[in-house]
Order: sequence, then structure tokens, then C-alpha cells
Amino acid sequence: MTRLNRPQFQQLGIIGCGLIGGSFALALKRAGLVKRVVGYSKSPSTTEVAKKLGVIDVAAESALLAVSGSDLVLVAVPVSATEATLRAIRHLVQIQPQTLFMDVGSTKADVAIAAQKVLGDLASQFVPAHPIAGKEKAGVQNADALLFQGKQVVLTPLPENSAAEVQRAAGVWAALGCKVLKMTPENHDAAYAAVSHFPHLLSFAYFQSVMRQPSGREFMELAGMSFRDFTRIAGSDPAIWRDILLANRDEVLHQSQRFRSVLDRLEHWLKEGDAGALETLLRQVSEARAKWTPAFTDPDDGTPSSHF
Repeated sequence: MTRLNRPQFQQLGIIGCGLIGGSFALALKRAGLVKRVVGYSKSPSTTEVAKKLGVIDVAAESALLAVSGSDLVLVAVPVSATEATLRAIRHLVQIQPQTLFMDVGSTKADVAIAAQKVLGDLASQFVPAHPIAGKEKAGVQNADALLFQGKQVVLTPLPENSAAEVQRAAGVWAALGCKVLKMTPENHDAAYAAVSHFPHLLSFAYFQSVMRQPSGREFMELAGMSFRDFTRIAGSDPAIWRDILLANRDEVLHQSQRFRSVLDRLEHWLKEGDAGALETLLRQVSEARAKWTPAFTDPDDGTPSSHF
């Protein structure tokens, strides 16, 4: 196994001082990897809170000023705002050749396209990342220096990235206690559509299908643990998941079609009263599920997810 060097940074620039950006800043401080943190958020009250809590040391008045003088920059904004954020910082002449840029978006193909489109030569310094971490409650007030410990982070390097730059990015996350995986942006989006994005869509849809029935609220009063567990992720942040679902719509729709084909078979066997076919599929699935164990815990194991 390759040993990753622990990188050291003079200044971290955070664009988006929310749960993930704030936790990243606290984690780097705790690990002794950064001397100073400058943060920017669209809402001045957010940066004020971040400064009071010691998440950042200096509040920047713009994304541009958060990047100025930073040798590590984390873009922690909703995926729909990634391209606009990169446009806001691309003309900064003080960007150092050794500055490492990363994001934390839950979709990666759109981020890769935005970086290549907007950053030009600077794209070689931008390594897209997706930490699989979150909490039930968003906001910098819930930032946690231990949020990333024991979690996975997926890097989706650009063709412009050098092997050394990717290794440096991996070293940052490894120093925070993450297991680092590498995938293409396309494979990342296909995988997470299957195991995260479509399940969220399904949970939202199922909860509404029960709630909107004439007796839906009475039904929910009778619901127990299985209903609670199945619908838990329907409590996730709607604005975040609106952006994720739209950004990865093609892969999510592909998963929806695959799911629909299985559901159609089950409905057919129910209509026909085919107990044998129904039990065979249920048994196959039950046995496969019993053998499966997640490689790492993540926010989908216990709380609605609040990550980008």
C-alpha cells in the first residue's frame, strides 16, 4: 500500500462555510495541516457564525478574496452553483501554481465539465472530490472536526491533473481519516445514482404516495419501524436533493427504468397470483441482502443526508 504524505498548507480558502466546508476546516485545523482559514459564504451571517465558532479565522467579502493567498481551496457550494463559483475566481492573478483546488459535490460529471470549461489551464490544479459524509442537520453550527473519520471520499481526477496533484489531494483526505477511492466522473455518477440518488427519489415519492391518500395520515399513525427506516431519507434537504437529482438526471432516470422493470414483474406475479415466482425473487433478494455489508458507514446509515 502506498503511503500518502501529510500535506501542509499555509492558508485554506473555503467557499461555502456550511456543514461540509466548515467540517473540512475544523478537521484540517485539528490535524495541524493548515495555519490559517479564510472563508466566504453568500450570507454574511454564516461567515460571522463560522468565525465565532473558530471554524474560520478571517471572513472574506467575496469568493475571490477567499482564494487570494490560499494554497488550498475548497469549493463547498451546491452543485448547481459550481460553474458560477469557478467563474468568480478564475481571473485571480494571485493564484499560486502550487494551489490545490477541490470541490465536494455529490455529482461529478457536471463538475468536471464546468472546471474544464471555465478554468482553462487552472483545471490542472482542480481535483474533483466527493466525501461520503453528512449529518441530519446542515449549517456551519453543526460542523464537526471528526465528520470525515472512517468515511470514504471519491476523487474523480481530470485528464489535466498530474499524478502528483491527485496524490496530493488524496493525501489531504487520508490525513483526515478517509479511505480514498478514485473513479471517472461518469462511473461515479452512475454508481451514486444507483445507491444514493435514486433511493432518495424513491423515498420522497413513496412518502408522498402514502401522505396524499385520503386516509394517508391515519395510515401513518399506524406505521412502525419499517416505514420509519424506509422513509428516513425523505427528510433530507429538499434544495440540495433538487440540485443533485437534476444534475444527475440521466443516470437517475436510468435507475428508475431498471427499478420499474422489476416492479412490473412483481406486479404481474401479484395479479396472476403466482406464489412460486414471487417467492423465488423475494428469496433471492433476501439472501443477497443478508450477505451484503457496507464497506464503510455513511450518512445513509443513520440520518437524512445533508451533503452536496
